[in-house]
Amino acid sequence: MLKVSDDIPLIGHVAFGIIDRGTNLLQLRPSSLCPLSCIFCSVDAGPKSRFRRTEFIVDLDYMLEYVKIIAEYKAVKDLQIHIDAAGDPLTYPRIVDLIFCLSELKNIKVISLETHGALLNYKLLDEMDEAGLSRLNLSIDTLDPQLAKYLSGSKWFDLPKVLEFAEYIAENLKMDLLIAPVWIPGVNDEDMPRIIKFAKKIGAGKKWPPLGIQKYEVHRYGRKPKGVKPMTWYKFYQTLKKWEKAYNVKLVLNPRDFGIYKVKPLPLIFKKGQKISAKVIGWGWHKNEWLGVAKDRIVAIIGAKGEPPVGSKVKVEIVRNKNNIYVGVLG
Repeated sequence: MLKVSDDIPLIGHVAFGIIDRGTNLLQLRPSSLCPLSCIFCSVDAGPKSRFRRTEFIVDLDYMLEYVKIIAEYKAVKDLQIHIDAAGDPLTYPRIVDLIFCLSELKNIKVISLETHGALLNYKLLDEMDEAGLSRLNLSIDTLDPQLAKYLSGSKWFDLPKVLEFAEYIAENLKMDLLIAPVWIPGVNDEDMPRIIKFAKKIGAGKKWPPLGIQKYEVHRYGRKPKGVKPMTWYKFYQTLKKWEKAYNVKLVLNPRDFGIYKVKPLPLIFKKGQKISAKVIGWGWHKNEWLGVAKDRIVAIIGAKGEPPVGSKVKVEIVRNKNNIYVGVLG
C-alpha cells in the first residue's frame, strides 16, 4: 500500500489522483482498493488480482489542494467531480470528508460517486447525502442474488441488501440515483430489462437519467469471463434504442444529459515518442512496473525488470500521453 502525499504528483496515472479529459468534469480516484473481484473487471481489482503490485490511497488534504489548482485553471462556474476508482471509492477511509470538502468549494456544482455498493450501509448513505453528494452511480449487474455472487467473484456479496439501499436512496435521500449495470453478453442478458423495470419502479433518476447501461469490453489487464465475446457497438446501441421505446426511458446517453461540456484541458507535458528523464520513486501499480516522476507528472514505467532503483533517474520513452496519463518504457 502506498499513501500518496506531497512528493507524488496527482496527474499522470490512471489508478490514483485526478484525471482530466478536457471537460468541466474531473475524475477523482482517491483509492485503488476494492473488496470485490468481479469476473469482468476491466482493471483486475480486488483480492483475486493477478497483475497488481501496489495499491494507492491519496492523502485528503493533498487531493483537495490539487482540485483547487485545477478548478482555478479550468475557470468555469459549474465544475463537476466524479469520484470513481480503479477499484471502489468507498474503500477510501475519508470518503465523507472528501465529499463535504468538495461541496464547500464554490465552483463545484455536482459531485457524483460510482460504486458496486458492497461497502454501503444506511449510516454511510445518510452521511454522504448530508455531506453533499449529488448522485450515486450504483452498479447493479443482475437481480439474481446467486448470479450476483458469481459476477462479483465474492460469495459474501449481499445483493438483496444493495437493492434495499437503492430503494432507500430513491425514496428518502436528496442525492439522485443512477443504476449502471455492465451488460455481459450471454451472462446477464435477461437481467437488463429487469434492471430497467426496477430502476423505474423505485424512482431512480430524479434529476439525471435513471440508468447508464455499460457495454462489456476486453482490456489488457482486465478479467475475461470464459466464453464471453463483446458485442458490437452497433448491436449494443440498437438494443438500447429498442428498450428505450419498449420501456419509455432514456438509455442512449451523451455528456449533455449530465451537463458535461468541453473545457480547456490541462496542457500535455510530454509527447508520444519523447524521451525524458524520470526519477524512480518505487514500485508501480502492476508487476514489472515502476513509478517515475518528471516535470510534476507521474509516469508509469512498464516492462521494467527487477527492483526499482528508488531515487535514481532513468531514461524513459513516452508511449502514451492521452488525457495526461503517461506510460513509458525504459530507453
